[in-house]
Amino acid sequence: MGKKVPEEQPELAEETVETEGVEEDAAEEELSLEDQLRAEVQTHQEQYLRTLANMENLRKRTQREKEELAKYANENILREILPVIDNLERAVEHAEQAESSEGLFEGVQMTLDQFSQVLTRFGVEPIESLGQLFDPALHQAMGQLETDEYPANTVAQQMQKGYQLNERLLRPAMVMVAKEAKVPKPEDDESTTIDENN
Repeated sequence: MGKKVPEEQPELAEETVETEGVEEDAAEEELSLEDQLRAEVQTHQEQYLRTLANMENLRKRTQREKEELAKYANENILREILPVIDNLERAVEHAEQAESSEGLFEGVQMTLDQFSQVLTRFGVEPIESLGQLFDPALHQAMGQLETDEYPANTVAQQMQKGYQLNERLLRPAMVMVAKEAKVPKPEDDESTTIDENN
């Protein structure tokens, strides 16, 4: 009996060594998993920060481009208007030197035509109002005008031209709207004379 006990003890020691080895492997695996997770988290955090920085740069660049666009949006039309101003200045200079005003009238008329051409190139068209049916989407009524020349609710007089930009209202036309002229009735005249006699 004494011999069997010492033989079993070395087996137990071997099992303990094997168990310790498995536990060490498991601990190493856990450490490596934690390290992997930490590295992954750090990578994702760096990507997130990089993306945030890119988005902020994009926002700033877009804002800067938007401001520049607003600042220089009218550059083309202004460049086209400058020669018209030159012609007006020449017309004024010519009028100061000339004895008659015929040249001034012709110069101003040519400049006005040039202005109209510039506006047309940029999609600006005048609204034809006179004699047209009153349209509150295109016309701004300044009052009513009694007239037999135009039917009721049509534009009888244009005080300021209206304009559309690519078929969108740029400025409404200021107009007077026609209404029927009141014709005194003969009955009204008779009633007033009868009242006066009484």
